[in-house]
Amino acid sequence: MKLFLPLLLAGLPAVTVFAVPLTVGPDYHRPDTAAPAAFRDTTADAGAWKIATPADRIARGAWWEIFGDTALDDLETRALAANEDLHAAAARVEQARAAAGLARSAYWPQLAAGASLLREQTSTTVDNVAPAPLATTYGTPLGASWELDLFGRVRRQSEGARAEAVSSAADFENVRLALTAEVASSYFGLRTLDRETVLVADGVDLRSRALKLVTARRAAGAATDFDVARAEAELAATEVEAADLARRRAGGQNALAVLLGSAAPEFQLPPATTALASQPPTVPAGLPGDLLERRPDVAAAEAALAAANARIGVAKAAFFPSITLTGSAGYASGDIDRLFQADSRIWSVGPGVYLPIFQGGRNRANLQRSRAAYEESVALFRQRVLVALGEVQDALTATQLLATQAAAQERTVVAARRAGQLAQTRFEAGFVNYLEVIDAQRTVLSAERATAQLTAQRLLTSVALIKALGGGWVRPLSIDSLIAAR
Repeated sequence: MKLFLPLLLAGLPAVTVFAVPLTVGPDYHRPDTAAPAAFRDTTADAGAWKIATPADRIARGAWWEIFGDTALDDLETRALAANEDLHAAAARVEQARAAAGLARSAYWPQLAAGASLLREQTSTTVDNVAPAPLATTYGTPLGASWELDLFGRVRRQSEGARAEAVSSAADFENVRLALTAEVASSYFGLRTLDRETVLVADGVDLRSRALKLVTARRAAGAATDFDVARAEAELAATEVEAADLARRRAGGQNALAVLLGSAAPEFQLPPATTALASQPPTVPAGLPGDLLERRPDVAAAEAALAAANARIGVAKAAFFPSITLTGSAGYASGDIDRLFQADSRIWSVGPGVYLPIFQGGRNRANLQRSRAAYEESVALFRQRVLVALGEVQDALTATQLLATQAAAQERTVVAARRAGQLAQTRFEAGFVNYLEVIDAQRTVLSAERATAQLTAQRLLTSVALIKALGGGWVRPLSIDSLIAAR
């Protein structure tokens, strides 16, 4: 099963059997949405990541390559190939495509052939005649029927089914986007834990050496038992943090294994040997109105809206008469040897008209329900657009504020390291007790871990922004154009 399914759905060609003189129900038009002129907190630099344009006809870009991490690239490839949720979403797309094909089949005449063998006993007292007590009839009928879609019922049904197929394909892209974003977030989280593990391991080594130093100074009378106890407590506390980091990394690694479609006991991501890049890539936000073309969830909501609009036409068509042409031809005979002779031929042809006169209010209720469902879909579509705008704005604001926070955090680390060096020098010179050294070392470790966490948070915010912008995905064909391409 292919996991890369473009939203255009090339397997759903449009078919028009004959010119429809009248199609009841409203034609679809995208409702107005409250999209501002621009986002706040945007940067002038467009960065390396480029949003695809509608003319590109590209369903999804490998947006994670902007981070320049080959390990991340490999994980994303594995997830796209083996994730079971993505497989399920692809199967739902195939179901929707098949349903659209089923609706489209109503445009065509329905033909069926068969063969029959009938042996029957007739009554001799019905007309007071004496027919043969037993009769055998052989037949080879060929039947045909064709509904004349005078008021567009079939057309609207097919229109709605195609829109539902588009919605399903957009849902698939949304699952794909969520998966790739989750893999990137999980990966950066593990890389951050690796960095913190290195920092805490260095802290354990530093505190081990400090304990030996304080113990030696106590033997020489230059330190007290209190200094030794504080050094032992600080070493034990740092070892506790190291064990906690190992536990959290194991849990994160198992969660990543599930995303990759791998069994957790068999999956292992080696610890990183290098730190994460301190500067995340710049991601351009574009214009707010572009989210209608870039967000797969927005596209899915609009396609569902178009399907609801088409169902109004189906409900309206139920008020009008329907005409079906039926016919049959073949051979029938009581003697199988004479079955295909000319005098055994049979045929019939004629129209059938169905005119709803009294339905107990069923058609009217169905129309009201269809209109209410459409209004619900309009509200959901507009809400989805508002959510999309909010997610982009949140990520943009966080990007700006985290950059300011990172600059201040760098100054914090420099100052903490300087203070730690001074405290160690003052302690070795006998000017202060070891308590001041412990406090300074704790501050340095805390500042360095905060820096690692802040770096990861900036990367995660970049991932969140790319996801909020649609991940480079572009709807290749608008809903209006899709419906018009019947």
